[in-house]
Amino acid sequence: MKRRDERPSDAQAGLFKILAAIDDPEMMGAFMVDLCTPAELEALADRWRIVPLLRDGVSYRKIHEQTGVSVTTIGRVARYISSGAGGYDCALALSDKSSRK
Repeated sequence: MKRRDERPSDAQAGLFKILAAIDDPEMMGAFMVDLCTPAELEALADRWRIVPLLRDGVSYRKIHEQTGVSVTTIGRVARYISSGAGGYDCALALSDKSSRK
């Protein structure tokens, strides 16, 4: 069974370190394509795509209609936005900052 500790494992820490080190979007895309299955990439992209909609107060049903992402996934993302580790907020701030350039 997989661990669900709050602290990242050494393997996770190594992954986080390399993800933080890759600053080229094309290189990151190549790494992610090699690292993830197509279904995993699609799931990650779906989750990220709905984050701005949730931030803007769009209803779960409307998000589902616009994106096709399940209401269950939308609820899970919303829960982590409100009570997770703060990663979505940090990523949104970075996204907002980069879109202003």
